[in-house]
Amino acid sequence: MERYFHDQPRDFLAVATPGAGKTTFALSVAAELLGRRVVDRITVVAPTEHLKLQWAEAAARAGIPIDPTFAAGKGKTSGDFVGVAVTYAGVAVNPLAMRIRTERFKTLVILDEVHHAGDALSWGDGVREAFEPAARRLALSGTPFRSDVNPIPFVTYQPGPDGVPRSVADYTYGYAHALADHVVRPVLFMAYSGDMQWRTRAGDEVSARLGEPLTKDLTNQALRTALDPAGSWMPSVLAAADRRLSEVRRHVPDAGGLVIATDQDSARAYAKLLKQVSGESPTVVLSDEKTASKKIAAFTTSEDRWMVAVRMVSEGVDVPRLAVGVYATTTSTPLFFTQAVGRFVRARAKGETASIFLPSVPSLLGFASEMEVERDHALGRKVSDEDDLFAAEDDLLARANASEAASDELDLSFEALGSEARFDRVLFDGGEFGHEGEVHVGSEEEMDFLGIPGLLEPDQMRDLLRQRQSDRARKQRSVASPAEVAGDSVAQLSTHEQLAVLRRELNGLVGAWHHRTSQPHGVIHAALRKECGGPAAAVANAEQLHARIDRLREWAATRKSS
Repeated sequence: MERYFHDQPRDFLAVATPGAGKTTFALSVAAELLGRRVVDRITVVAPTEHLKLQWAEAAARAGIPIDPTFAAGKGKTSGDFVGVAVTYAGVAVNPLAMRIRTERFKTLVILDEVHHAGDALSWGDGVREAFEPAARRLALSGTPFRSDVNPIPFVTYQPGPDGVPRSVADYTYGYAHALADHVVRPVLFMAYSGDMQWRTRAGDEVSARLGEPLTKDLTNQALRTALDPAGSWMPSVLAAADRRLSEVRRHVPDAGGLVIATDQDSARAYAKLLKQVSGESPTVVLSDEKTASKKIAAFTTSEDRWMVAVRMVSEGVDVPRLAVGVYATTTSTPLFFTQAVGRFVRARAKGETASIFLPSVPSLLGFASEMEVERDHALGRKVSDEDDLFAAEDDLLARANASEAASDELDLSFEALGSEARFDRVLFDGGEFGHEGEVHVGSEEEMDFLGIPGLLEPDQMRDLLRQRQSDRARKQRSVASPAEVAGDSVAQLSTHEQLAVLRRELNGLVGAWHHRTSQPHGVIHAALRKECGGPAAAVANAEQLHARIDRLREWAATRKSS
């Protein structure tokens, strides 16, 4: 607020983590500008119809009446309103009508989740044409921008070190900063692996372990097998999530859970499984339902346990009581992951922690461990590596644009045969705590993690997780024979066990370096990869992990980071 009113800019881009209060900031600016007669009207542009309603309700609480039913084609609204809320798609349909309205009044335009203006060329062109005459434009974003050649209207770009133009925010408030200010909740990621079996189109039966290094196609097929409602993986994970929700509700009585599904059929099937597990029928929200917004609003004010949604609650939707999530979608892009996690991080009271259950897929584990990393919109950058940050999103976009015939063929090329879930690990504050898929679902060891209290400070959570892990290691040593203990060296372990030991050692050292330097875990991992080479730790080989461990010890000896 201070920076905005000191600079008095025509265009201002605020990038803040989900749950940090972008809506409150924007409406506070709007109220002040209206009071100073700098502007006479407000136009809010949001990604979805539901968010229009949410903006109107929030504006009403701030004393700013906004019409969420306005359509550019009708041109007029009641004199009781000082503003309107429209969607990016609605602006693109009739940008000239919106431009005429913008020219008639001194208008503040609030562009919510402004990266959507780059989703389609027509959307960006429509926004630019409609709001070029605006007196003030306030752009908001809470997720990483994707990388493409479509510049986002009214956003400033400057060349980066590699010469690629990148967006420049006027103010940035990241997740790490918000966490330190107790504005958002810390997130406990519960990762589950397990053995998967499926049949390919050629009739071959394939078995693989979720989370192990696989090709991109095999990873996708293993993930689809895990998410199949007819298998054992999803019922086991939903049961574990419901047990976690019960534990959280002991301290936060109205805490709710959300399952994010890939499609409507899966959503309905997950709802049936949840009813069997919890004894309550969950709220099912499908994006093409006219009653979707009403269902979300009713769930927000109720004390119901679960909601199941297909993308509808992925971005911007505010349900503060959500505390437990299940990431049960094949959409695995950094943009969507950040949007989804953003539904759970809004803090209401001190000590609240969010718990999100997810498959042990390297890309998702990587996103979870790098929650603190901030990203800007890279303009004109070509994706040439399938490990690139946004390659999965480009692939998703390409598949979405494919014909229905191609989609039908994809469905025929795959048949899930069976799945089994194993508790893998917990990711918290960039560190990993767990047992590399060695723990059976329903065991006491799993309950050690599912039963963590629902109200804990981050330091208390970190100490408790370390205690849980050391307790298990002590139990294993006590039941092992002397010969087994003597032979428990990294060199004598099998390959997957050796990698597990090395990853745990690396993550422990990264955590220690984080507490010494206050650098985010993701930044430390990135610095190690830059110096030592190799892929993310989840898929690095033993030699690469050894090199990073040695380098971290060198840093500790010299007390200097890279």
